[in-house]
Amino acid sequence: MDSAASKKPFCERVHEFFTSAKFLIYLGHSLSTWGDRMWNFAVAVFLVELYGNSLLLTAVYGLVVAGSVLLLGAIIGDWVDKNPRLKVAQTSLVVQNSAVILCGILLMVVFQYKERLSTMYDGWLLTSCYIMVISIANIANLASTAMSITIQRDWVVVVAGDDRSNLADMNATVRIIDQLTNILAPMLVGQIMSFGSHFIGCGFISGWNLFSMCLEYFLLWKVYQKTPALALKSGQKNTDDQELKHLNKQKEIGNSESPVEGSQLMNETAEVKKKTSCCYQITEPIRTFKDGWVAYYNQSIFFAGMSLAFLYMTVLGFDCITTGYAYTQGLNGSVLSLLMGASAISGICGTVGFTWIRKKCGLIRTGFIAGVIQLSCLVLCVASVFAPGSPFDLSVSPFEEVLKHLFGDSGSLRESPTFVPTIEPQIQTNATVFEEAPQVESYMSVSLLFAGVIAARIGLWSFDLTVTQLIQENVIESERGVINGVQNSMNYLLDLLHFIMVILAPNPEAFGLLVIISVSFVAMGHMMYFRFAYKTLRSRLFLFCSPEQKPDPNIPSLSNSV
Repeated sequence: MDSAASKKPFCERVHEFFTSAKFLIYLGHSLSTWGDRMWNFAVAVFLVELYGNSLLLTAVYGLVVAGSVLLLGAIIGDWVDKNPRLKVAQTSLVVQNSAVILCGILLMVVFQYKERLSTMYDGWLLTSCYIMVISIANIANLASTAMSITIQRDWVVVVAGDDRSNLADMNATVRIIDQLTNILAPMLVGQIMSFGSHFIGCGFISGWNLFSMCLEYFLLWKVYQKTPALALKSGQKNTDDQELKHLNKQKEIGNSESPVEGSQLMNETAEVKKKTSCCYQITEPIRTFKDGWVAYYNQSIFFAGMSLAFLYMTVLGFDCITTGYAYTQGLNGSVLSLLMGASAISGICGTVGFTWIRKKCGLIRTGFIAGVIQLSCLVLCVASVFAPGSPFDLSVSPFEEVLKHLFGDSGSLRESPTFVPTIEPQIQTNATVFEEAPQVESYMSVSLLFAGVIAARIGLWSFDLTVTQLIQENVIESERGVINGVQNSMNYLLDLLHFIMVILAPNPEAFGLLVIISVSFVAMGHMMYFRFAYKTLRSRLFLFCSPEQKPDPNIPSLSNSV
């Protein structure tokens, strides 16, 4: 088949590629991630600016987002499993982009009339705007989670077919797209906010999401048309078969007079009525949550998934916390966008390295090598804590800023809302947060910090791809959504803990302690993966040496992964 394809004219092969389902998935993912990266970069800067050079509001936003996915991850995954693929993808797309557009418009209003809003109703109106911004952004993130599970964890597997090498290549290409958008999108929106204003930045992001939503909607429909296998879903098929079987039984028993069969029908009818009762429907999310976590725990790749989740318990990434800390250390928007671009290039190197190492060493060993690389690079981050220019100072109480915002300097509880600072820096509405970045004596510490973070992305993205493919290969189709939903919940659970750490210690003097804790959790995560890899490789070796031995059901079937 490959030789026949190679004999086709070059123009025909190019046309086939650009009209294939694989390319359309890449194009749609590029549009989606471009908007996501612009929004994720900008929202951190917006929240720091709104709250007056403090990381507290960004930490609250991260806390809300992480808590929501933690509680609803399994339910979102179950919804993905039980509904048609096209309906799930299109619904998630519309909700996500609409929420970002609405949030952008609200932020434009806040930036334009901030001073007036802060004086109305003793500042409660401005506080309400903060709450609305965080709430709407949280809805956008939940829809983004459903979209990610649908496309990256399900559609990609179906389009790739049974070819694991093709699946690895598609996963790597999706990650390369992520990293390229990490380079370009933050640079673009950073320059817009630096040379324009926050108001213009919000408007640009809202306009982009409106345009992207329409085009992505069409691309999803085209991919669905070109891939007939997407219309077949095992979980949905089983549900439909059970309903059809129940209806057929009703017809058959209706024509018979057997008391046993009639009693059986009555029991089934009572069960159906129970499932349609009000109490059953109310408690359905709780049962879904429980069943999802139990199913996740029983997976053969449980420790591999846990190891990935532990990597989220860190402040050593380009999220809103690290961006805010870099701003307090004197880095402006242009420098931050360039650092994010360098991080993306490092991630691309890790992605390309993943495909090469996997072919040479196997999937499981690739994860082991990636873990060693990441831990080695994070040593630079630990060194930055004690380097010149570091604000690390344990004599400063980590709870000082929290108490200050709650009680003020007088020691009595404030009457004004918690989210509204009493004294804000004198920044004009159309100025950017980057222009007010404070100056520091030495950049040695922050340079070492970002050098370690950027270099560690090589191992991080290789490891992420390893665990992602392990889950794709070893989770059955009917549980693909709920297992990935619980995996997202685990990721956000550890992410939630790191935001709680920042809320308890938001001052820059305590950031060094957070760095040390972060490196410790990353090390624990890789130790869990090393345990999983050792157990799996040892079991595979034992089975190879003993052909008559039956496979252990608790060991993943990874004939091409070892």
